[in-house]
Amino acid sequence: MTISAAITQLHQVLGNRLTRSKSDLDLHGRSETHFPLTPPDAVAYPETTEEVAQIVTICAEAGCPVVPWGTGTSLEGHSLAFSGGVSVDFARMNKVLRINEADMDVVVQPGLTREELNRELRATGLFFSVDPGANASLGGMAMTRASGTTAVRYGTMRDNVRALQVVLADGRVIRTGTRARKSSSGYDLTGLMVGSEGTLGLVTELTLKLHGQPEAISAAVCAFADMESAVNAVIATIQMGVPMARIEFIDAATAAAFNLYASADLPEAPHLLVEFHGSDEGAAQDAERFGEIAAEFGATGVQSATLAEERNALWAMRHNAFYACLALRPGARSIVTDICVPISRLAEAVEETRDDIARASIPGPIVGHVGDGNFHTVLLFDEADEAERAEAAELSARMVERSLRMGGTATGEHGIGVGKLDYMAAEHGDGWSVMAEIKRALDPKNILNPGKVVRLN
Repeated sequence: MTISAAITQLHQVLGNRLTRSKSDLDLHGRSETHFPLTPPDAVAYPETTEEVAQIVTICAEAGCPVVPWGTGTSLEGHSLAFSGGVSVDFARMNKVLRINEADMDVVVQPGLTREELNRELRATGLFFSVDPGANASLGGMAMTRASGTTAVRYGTMRDNVRALQVVLADGRVIRTGTRARKSSSGYDLTGLMVGSEGTLGLVTELTLKLHGQPEAISAAVCAFADMESAVNAVIATIQMGVPMARIEFIDAATAAAFNLYASADLPEAPHLLVEFHGSDEGAAQDAERFGEIAAEFGATGVQSATLAEERNALWAMRHNAFYACLALRPGARSIVTDICVPISRLAEAVEETRDDIARASIPGPIVGHVGDGNFHTVLLFDEADEAERAEAAELSARMVERSLRMGGTATGEHGIGVGKLDYMAAEHGDGWSVMAEIKRALDPKNILNPGKVVRLN
């Protein structure tokens, strides 16, 4: 069977939920960052696990690539059909299937976004903690092992996915894990699938861990004279055991971007944005202790935010950091890269990165979830200027090399996609070959999101 014949057969199964319209193809061929328009051959909108299994089975017979699509917010080309094929858009599989309040877990479909889930949970006193900033789909978050602003306290997707339902490359449907809080039963297939970026299977159902909504939430923002002082305040706070719910860093360039984009009034200096969860007394004590630590490192202009609308405005500003940074250079494209290093090397990594960008001809604001050693740059370049594009790529490469030299990783939360394939061998050595062997075993025809995470040739 040819790919064209497979698409014809899929149309018989899905009807008008299989589309080849130019608008749909272009939508699913776009990336948030620097990758070129790469439309698939068709877009499928399944509504059930059975339909996903049918899609994969038909495509497997034809050797047709199958590329999962959540909300399209990934940054390393994860969802682009570089080899053509069918983009499987999970927008219609977006239901909360079951809330288990007593067990503090929830069963959802992959197309549901994190914000939609938390709206559904409001009346229960529970919430889903992983907050990558973008209103991403939960399936996509699991597949990229996403984290975000709250990971320093509540963990990443790796820590918050209990079980999955997955369609494999041959159309089989399996369940990984259970609703139990722990297990020593067999290989950890859930852990294998989380972070696999759709290269080993398509997730059609997730069981997620929930947390109790805190009694009190207190947030604050403060400025520092230099980046080193701000980062060292983070390190000291973590080492002192202050239970931070969020501890975010922005550099002077990002503060300027917030002022322009969100009409903020921040000094153009490095800042920390922090949040504490707990009882009224506990959150207040944690905030006070942090204030003392920050003051030791020269923090100024501390602004507290205890009212919900104040906190929401603060974190909306942080969540829109990418778009605020883009507005610094209208019309520019971006390489958005992240690394994660041990906390003890964080100040050094940030300082070296800042100095590297300062010597460059292009801007690169720095922002990050530094409570767990993870930070990002938004490297802005003129798409028509090949020298600037090459400079941005080289800055990104040096960030990864710096991270690996310091015992860190090429990416703390963005994932590999195609954008960071070149660094996998340096980070994993022969372990990368083992990943390729797993891929060949589960997807011998290489139809599931081919070209991502591993290289098979």
